[in-house]
Order: sequence, then structure tokens, then C-alpha cells
Amino acid sequence: MAQAEKETVISAAMQPEQSVFSFSVRDDKVGIITIDVPGEKVNTLKAEFVEQFLIIFEKARQVSDLKGLVIISGKPDTFIAGADISMIANCQSPQEATALAEKGQNLFAQIADYPVPIVAAIHGACLGGGLELALACHARICSLDEKTRLGLPEVQLGLLPGSGGTQRLPRLIGVSAALDIILTGRQLKAKQAQRLGVVDDAVPLDILLDVAVQYVKKGNVKKGNVKKGIVKRKPLGWSQRMLASALGRPLLFSMVHQKTREKTRGHYPAPEKIINVIRAGLEKGSGRGFQLEAKAFGELAMTQESEALRSLFFASTALKNETGSSEQPAAIKQVGILGGGLMGGGIANVTTTRGNVPVRIKDINEKGINQALKYSWDLLSSRVKQRRLKSSERAQQMSLLSGTTDYSGFQQADIVVEAVFEDLVLKRKMVAEIEENTKPETIFASNTSSLPIHKIAEIATRPEQVIGLHYFSPVDKMPLVEVIPHAGTSEKTIATAVALAKKQGKTAIVVGDKAGFYVNRILTPYINEAGYCLVEGEPIEHIDKALTNFGFPIGPINLLDEVGIDVGTKIIPVLVEQLGSRFAAPEFLSAILQDDRKGKKNGRGFYLYAGKKRAFWPFGKKSKKEADASVYALLNIKPAIKMLPADIAQRCVMLMLNEAVRCLDEGIIRNPRDGDIGAVFGIGFPPFLGGPFRYIDKLGSDKVVEILRRLASQYGERFAPCEYLVQMAEQKKKFHA
Repeated sequence: MAQAEKETVISAAMQPEQSVFSFSVRDDKVGIITIDVPGEKVNTLKAEFVEQFLIIFEKARQVSDLKGLVIISGKPDTFIAGADISMIANCQSPQEATALAEKGQNLFAQIADYPVPIVAAIHGACLGGGLELALACHARICSLDEKTRLGLPEVQLGLLPGSGGTQRLPRLIGVSAALDIILTGRQLKAKQAQRLGVVDDAVPLDILLDVAVQYVKKGNVKKGNVKKGIVKRKPLGWSQRMLASALGRPLLFSMVHQKTREKTRGHYPAPEKIINVIRAGLEKGSGRGFQLEAKAFGELAMTQESEALRSLFFASTALKNETGSSEQPAAIKQVGILGGGLMGGGIANVTTTRGNVPVRIKDINEKGINQALKYSWDLLSSRVKQRRLKSSERAQQMSLLSGTTDYSGFQQADIVVEAVFEDLVLKRKMVAEIEENTKPETIFASNTSSLPIHKIAEIATRPEQVIGLHYFSPVDKMPLVEVIPHAGTSEKTIATAVALAKKQGKTAIVVGDKAGFYVNRILTPYINEAGYCLVEGEPIEHIDKALTNFGFPIGPINLLDEVGIDVGTKIIPVLVEQLGSRFAAPEFLSAILQDDRKGKKNGRGFYLYAGKKRAFWPFGKKSKKEADASVYALLNIKPAIKMLPADIAQRCVMLMLNEAVRCLDEGIIRNPRDGDIGAVFGIGFPPFLGGPFRYIDKLGSDKVVEILRRLASQYGERFAPCEYLVQMAEQKKKFHA
């Protein structure tokens, strides 16, 4: 019998108009609550939905002999993607945000205490408040679909789970496992969630509802033993019980606090509050834990750090919904890659594994092809080893990759991305060959970090189909792509390039075709200034530590070693030629390169890359990176700390801010939002500051101009504030309303 025939639907007249929740009762007396936010692609929770949910609960109570309830989504690919973040922006005080959290807590407490079993049937994204709702249910069943993800990502917005997540998850799966999930904000696949005990079962989608109904029927309703009777869960393992005990807690929380401080460097208040609230709940009871959770949520919601992180969330979400163009993209059914090196292999990997698009790699020899294939094989194998991927899935994804030393198989490529050496003559040669060996509609995208796209397109017979796609290394980890059209690039080509980036799981910003584009242009003066500090005698580690303490994930000199000194400095002459002497690097860089120092890739750079690992209990072994003291002798420098870390950071960062404003003024970036996203996602500008433009707004443009003028008087004209920034200061304007 069809499901529709098995259910008796409550009269539409009883439902609130445009209700998010609908309620029906099956013939077997199991009630189905369906969540479907009208007019939205995904379900998100809002405070005003609480009253609607309570109405549904009241209707369920009126059904005689009701065995229990199943909560399921009416959306095809989402359970509940979380709470509507815009609610927080509307709060004017910590008390308002606390009340918001308490409202969610009270609703979910009613779910947990409901007199008949409630089972969450989860398919698709179940995140934040969505998972907190599911945790309040008496059992959770999820689909085995690839789209199903569970997590509590609030920490990534500078918040903590505010509707019971900090209290329910530790009691369900153990405190150390819960701390890992909540402090990282990572998302779990279905099987991972089942292994950890977050869900009670993971089943194929087509039987999800049927299995959830069976779990409802397991509830021992007559004896009132709902919570214990519906699912017989295994007790937590010995290690989890020990860590949660009075004896184990001090050691566990001491370790977690220390590790968290090392990672956040005190810039993010949310992790500390998460740890304290979870501990308080374990030691003082869940009632007190809920109170402290709501209070902490309210306090965090008003912090500048959370405001900045939420702004990045809204900005990246908006970019996901944009095509970057006035036209729709062409279909992308096959991609070609030129070059099997680190970049080519990385681009091929994200295209197949995330975009599920077949890729054909061309290299001048078999070695390059094998290198690119091995790149994907190694990444996929690590996921298999971690049990995040099946061997069969690895084989299926590898089947999308193939290689050639000629252009066989390129005839059907919709877009070809070249990742060959930074040589204009070579890249132009690639354009000509692609036009000869592919269909007329094929787009040519150059992964260049310095060469102007219009120069590459000059010899093209179809220049409107030439564009830049600037990826960042390592491609599988860095989330940003710069899309660089030249003046003659068509709107359709722009839209298709942005669509490819999205398929690859990237955030794409469209930037202007000028030397350095955006990211490298603002990065170069930042790294150069670190070099000037070194010339003045500041020790290498002292310079890098100053910037990591400021909030960057890696120091500028260390970064130069990581990307390759030869590669990292190649763009400098181009910038000097086209944009002026402010981009001139310290002269010592030529001496470094002449000494065959390329950085990490050849084991010779500013840091040492050979040595023993040192143990740091209780976190295991890790390498302590040390500067190569021979660099000082090579440069005739006697290192000594003379500057405060804050002063070093200010010199480097102020140049980056100034150049970002120039890029906005010149139209290199379309708006401050893209400039913030590009800096945070491309070079690790501290997320808690929200990006260069939000940071200028925070400091005040007049203050930034004042600092730049002072630095210019001390260190030279490269610090002179640009005209647009001076205008903003004089008019007391902000970049973000």
C-alpha cells in the first residue's frame, strides 16, 4: 500500500497558515512531523517556529493511542542546516541572545521529555541547531547518502551550540569525543556518526522512514520507560568513562585547554567558553550546564570576533549563489589539464573527487602523468586508511582520471586548465595547441600567478574564451580561486570558469587582469616588509612569531620557504615594472637565490629541514622548526631582537591594508566583501578580524592613515597612504555599512 494511503492527514484547517511543520498520523498510530520551510532551499530554524512546533505537539497529544513521533524533513537534501544566523545579528545585547538560546533549549527539553518516543529521521545536512534538535530526540536514524552530514559548527562562527549541544553530546558519546566535534566544528558522515554513537543507525535512504518508525515502536510506552526502552545503547568505553570521572577530568581539560590556546593564541573566545561550559555541566549537572551554555552563547554573540566570522560566513554564502557574470555557465562534462606537476595534479584531484567530472591530463612525458595520478591516489588512500572512504569509492574516483602525452581525448573537453611553467611564450603555445586540438567552444584557463591574461590571449583566435584561474597551493586544502577575465573575455566564459571552481569546492572571486591580480598583490609587500625587518637584524623566528601571534597561520618568512623562494619572488619584478618601486624587495633575496636556497622543496631556505624530532608530551612528537643560522652569515647580519612583535606585525600588515584599498580603488576587486574573502581564504588573513576592509573599519580609516604616515616618516615612501584611503578617512566613511 502506498505511503499516502497509509496515512490519515490532519485537516488542513487545523494547520497554521504557511506552517513550517505538517503533522500526519499513520494507520499504525505513528505520527510524522515533516519540517519544510516554505520558499527556502534548505531548512533553517528560527525563533518564531517554536510556537508552530508547540502547536504540532499539542495536536499529537490529542491522538489516542499514539505510539510515537518521527521528525523528518520535506527537503530533498537537507534535514536542518542549522539556526538562521541572521537572528543573532538582530540581537542588541547579550541578554537578547541568551534569551534566544533559552528559547531553543526549552523547546528541545520538551522533545526530550515528551511522553512517547520521538525519533529523528535524518537525511542531508544536520548541522548546528538541527543536530541539537536531533540530540534531544530519543533516537536518531540517518541515511547512508553522501549528502548526509552531521556536526556542530558554531565554533566556526565564534559561537557555541546554544540549544543543549554542549550538554547532550558529551553524555551521549563521551566527553573527549564531544570536545573534538564541538571544538573543531567538523562534520561527520553517516558511518562516522554511527561509529561514534551520534546516531543509532545508518540505513539506505529508501528505508529511512520505515526504520525510524520501527524504532518508535520499540519504545516501551506502557511502562513509561521511553528513554531507556527505545534504544539499548552500549555503555561508553572505559577510556571515555575514565576521562569523564573526577579523577580523569582535571588531566583531560588541562590538556584540552593547553592545546586550544596553542591553536587560537587567545584570539578566539569561543573555544575557551565551550570547554568551560562542558566541564561545568559534567561537574555541576546538566541543569547548571544549560544555564551557563545560554549565558555563554549570549556573551559570544556580541563579540567582535563572532561578528567578523559571521560576516565571512554571509560573504562566502553569497558568493556561492553568484555566477560572477550576467550569463549562465556552459555545461562542464569533461576537463583537460595541461601539466602533471603539483598544481596540475591538485587541480585534477579536486575536479574529480569534488566535482565528479572526468579529467584528462597531458604532460610532456609519462613521469608527469604518473606523478599527477599518484597525487590523487595518495590523497584518496589516506582517506581510505582513515575509514572515510571505501576502496571501491577510491577506484571509482580514480577511474575519472586519465593521462596522455599528446592531445588524444581532449576533443570533448569543455574547459582546459593549464598549469605549466610561468613562461609567457610557453603559455601562448598552449593556447594555440588547445585551439587546434579541441572543439570550438572549449575554454582555455591559465593557472598563472603573475602573467597578465590579456598577454596570454593576444595570439588566440578565440580570445573571448581565454581566462585566468589562479589556484593556491596545496590545491586540495586552499579554498580560494581567483577568476581573472581580460577585457575581451566573454560573460559566458566568466560564468563557466566560476561554475568549475564551485564544482571543485572552491570559493571564487572575480578579479582584475593586472599584475599580481589581488591576492599576490597584497601579499608581496607584506612579505617584503618581513624581509626588511630581517635586513635590520630581527631574527627570523622573531619576525614569524610576531605575525602568527597577530593571527596569521604561518609567518611570512616561513611562508616564503613553503611556497618556494624562487616561486614566491618571481612576481616581484613584474609588480615593480608595472606598479612601481613600492614593491621592490630587499636586495638580499638575490643572494639567497644564488646560494641555491629554494625553501622547503630543496631542503635549503630560511629554516632547517633536517633534524631529529623532539617529543612534547602529551601531544606526541612534532618537529621544532629552527631558523638556519647560516642565513645571517650569508647576509652579513648579526641577529638581535630590537623591535616589539606588535611593531613588526604593524609594519607588515599596514602595507597589506594599504594595497588592498588600492586594489578596490582600481577595480581589481569588485567590492570590499570580495577583498575580505580573498585575503582570508587566500593567504590566511586572521578570520577573527574579518578581512582587511573590516579590520580597517574596526581601527578606523583615519587611524590607519595616521599609522601609515608615521611609518612613512620612519621607513620610507612605500608606507604612504593611498589617495582613496585618505579620502575615506577625511569623510569618516566605512567600507562596510
